[in-house]
Amino acid sequence: MIYFEKVSKMYDGDSVPALEDVTLSVEPKEFISIVGHSGAGKTTLLKMLLAEERPTKGTIFFESINVHELPSSALYHYRRKIGMVFQDFRLIPHKTAYENIAFAMEAAGRTDEEIASDVPHILELVDLADKASHFPRQLSGGEQQRVAIGRAIINQPEVIVADEPTGNLDPINTFEIVEILKKINELGTTIIITTHNKGVVDAVNRRVITMDRGRVVRDDEKGQYVL
Repeated sequence: MIYFEKVSKMYDGDSVPALEDVTLSVEPKEFISIVGHSGAGKTTLLKMLLAEERPTKGTIFFESINVHELPSSALYHYRRKIGMVFQDFRLIPHKTAYENIAFAMEAAGRTDEEIASDVPHILELVDLADKASHFPRQLSGGEQQRVAIGRAIINQPEVIVADEPTGNLDPINTFEIVEILKKINELGTTIIITTHNKGVVDAVNRRVITMDRGRVVRDDEKGQYVL
């Protein structure tokens, strides 16, 4: 489904590559945790997949698509295949939980009927049906992240990419987010997360890719957090 082939990235002014000779593949419906210290290259790897950065060397394929040969006019449609979840939630403060999720559907050109049908279902999936009319300021950090996950999955992407999705959460909310991501994965969506949290990796108990100084140094089919 996703394939990185000998991918390297060197930023101007840096003496050490952000990525160096990374080769890895991601199969459909996998749940992968990418771990490593700050600066290991985790976020750069995700930016490559999203075509936000171009590799200095190497190739990235999504299915049969060479990601970095896409014209700019095609990037929007490509990125709709991928739902993004961020550490800092990035919700629209003046919109309710319902409206934040609906906005992602509106941006994708979905009809009012589709929005009215799909948004309540997604709110149920992320356990927020009773908070649909709440604004972000009225929600806990964990609830805000669940809205963000709902927004990421509402247009049925093939992959969810979550960059440190529990980085700002306490252990209880972290556990709830992991359980929701596992549920989404069980429904058939590929999940790729980056994390520093040993508890997250151990709770998922699925494939773990460990990065260090831009290189993949471990790739364990059912791994624990090892650095």
